Amino acid sequence: MALIKNGRLTADRWHLYEDDAPLQPDIPAIVSLARFKAERDALLRAHADLGVRLEPGETPDAIADDLDRLSVIALNFPSFTDGRAYSYARLLRERHGYKGEVRAVGNVLRDQYLFMARAGFDAFEVKEGESAEAFLAATKAVTNAYQRATDTRRPIWELRGAQPAIAAAAE
Repeated sequence: MALIKNGRLTADRWHLYEDDAPLQPDIPAIVSLARFKAERDALLRAHADLGVRLEPGETPDAIADDLDRLSVIALNFPSFTDGRAYSYARLLRERHGYKGEVRAVGNVLRDQYLFMARAGFDAFEVKEGESAEAFLAATKAVTNAYQRATDTRRPIWELRGAQPAIAAAAE
C-alpha cells in the first residue's frame, strides 16, 4: 500500500498489528485502541515508535494522556460516508496540540484528500488499485479555501480584503 506523507510519496515503515499478533521489537507498530489499553505499559516500554489506530466512536480523548509518547495516530475511515475521523484529526491538532503523524487509513478517497489535509491529516494510505499520483494531483485541484482550518491557507475572504492594500503598496 502506498503512503503519502506531507505531500510526498514515501515508504511506509509502520506495521498495523492485529490484536493477537506478536509485535516485532524493531518494526514501528500501530495497534488498536483496545490493545493499547490492555498492554499500555509494556507497549510504551518496549516500543520507541508506537502508534494507535482509532476506529469511529473511539475518540482521541481516550489516549490524550499518552499523545506525547505516540508517534502516529491512525484514524480509520470504514466508509466514505463516516466523517468522524475529520473531527478527531482536528481535535488532535487543535485541542490536544498533537504534533505527531495523523494518518488516514481505510476507505480514503482522493476526492477527500485535500479536505483531510486541511482538517489535520498529514499522512494517507492509498488503497491498492488507486493511483498515488492522482492523490498528489488532488492537492492542486482546489486553490482557495472559504474557511479557516488547521492548515495555513488564508480564507478567500481575507485575500479579497487584502487586494486593495496589495495594489496600494505596489503604487
